[in-house]
Amino acid sequence: MRLAKHLAHAGVASRRAAEQLVFAGRVTVGGEVVRDPARDVGDADAIAVDGRPVGAAGHGRVVYILNKPAGVVSTAHDTHGRRTVVDLVKAERRLYPVGRLDADTTGLILLTDDGELAYRLTHPSFEVPKTYRAVVRNPPVREPALRRLRQGVELEDGRTSPAKVRRIGPGELELTIHEGRKRQVRRMCEAVGHRVESLERLAFGPLRLGTLPPGGHRRLTPAEVERLRAGPRR
Repeated sequence: MRLAKHLAHAGVASRRAAEQLVFAGRVTVGGEVVRDPARDVGDADAIAVDGRPVGAAGHGRVVYILNKPAGVVSTAHDTHGRRTVVDLVKAERRLYPVGRLDADTTGLILLTDDGELAYRLTHPSFEVPKTYRAVVRNPPVREPALRRLRQGVELEDGRTSPAKVRRIGPGELELTIHEGRKRQVRRMCEAVGHRVESLERLAFGPLRLGTLPPGGHRRLTPAEVERLRAGPRR
């Protein structure tokens, strides 16, 4: 197996990010720095990233669901010393967030050591749906604005795909999208005249936040992980 693919399967990072780790000289095989992500390796090879051993590809992967509180950043490490989602989930292995949320956005986020699963959940080609609840300014949200959201909104980085939208209160919306652009829901709502005051992710693929309290987390069951792997139903 190629080195970058091995790192992804071992849950170190996505395949593209794993390639960058190799190019940067942060990966060793048998104690020697390797800069070729296509280098053939096996489970018997002593592979390490930043001096930390990497386990066998596919061994004992885990996935956690977390209800992210406001003010917590969705990264594994923060250069400004802010609290991260990884700080909230105490695990013996290195975890990475899947489907990042803005610091001000709350709700469902996943953490895992399974790089291949993370790729399947976040790459746009797999069209994994994500559902949000937005409280917006200038209520009520009228039908023309809802229609624009459902048809797709023109943003500075291109037109969005159509969203599923329903009004659950005069100034409260539930939106489902399957793209992952930066601050997408906030920008979509602002484009139709309703700036977001608060935003919470309620669902990610087949998973729903449910009654998990802010800051709370739990490990997914094998059945839940398999539902994630299966992808959205067409």
